[in-house]
Amino acid sequence: MNTINRTTIGIAAGVAGTLFIAYCIYFDGRRRADPDYKKKVHERRRRLRKNRHTAGHGIPNLSSQQAIERYFLQELKMGEELIERQEYENAVAHFANAVLVCGDPGRLLEMLQHTMPAQVFAILIIKMQEIGNRARAEMNEAAKAAGVKRMENADEDEDATNAALIDDLE
Repeated sequence: MNTINRTTIGIAAGVAGTLFIAYCIYFDGRRRADPDYKKKVHERRRRLRKNRHTAGHGIPNLSSQQAIERYFLQELKMGEELIERQEYENAVAHFANAVLVCGDPGRLLEMLQHTMPAQVFAILIIKMQEIGNRARAEMNEAAKAAGVKRMENADEDEDATNAALIDDLE
């Protein structure tokens, strides 16, 4: 009599599960019936879209020199703080953003090479190569869409033009 059999435990678990699901359905209905619910959802989605457009690439308005300078300094500062906390992957992302908007990226990379650990700088170089490859791929896709020859075909045409010029000179 003191022992509870498996059937009783199964029935109790089934009833508890059913009550939990009913609870969820009831309060979800109440939440959706709230007149401000749709407004809140639309506002949240609008904010997320806006943040995605500004934070997705993270690059400021390129026509404003002050915005670029603020962004550049902010990214350098964030990268330095993350290096101090030894969060190298995130730091590299911020340094890469700074290099992208920098007026003289070669000089900035030299400075970073001397100031940051070698393994972190190597990760930064790899990241910059990935960004460059991605940009080239996007340019090639855009060129294909516009009906322009790819870069490889342009090199072949340039070789043919150079050969024609050499023939003309002889």
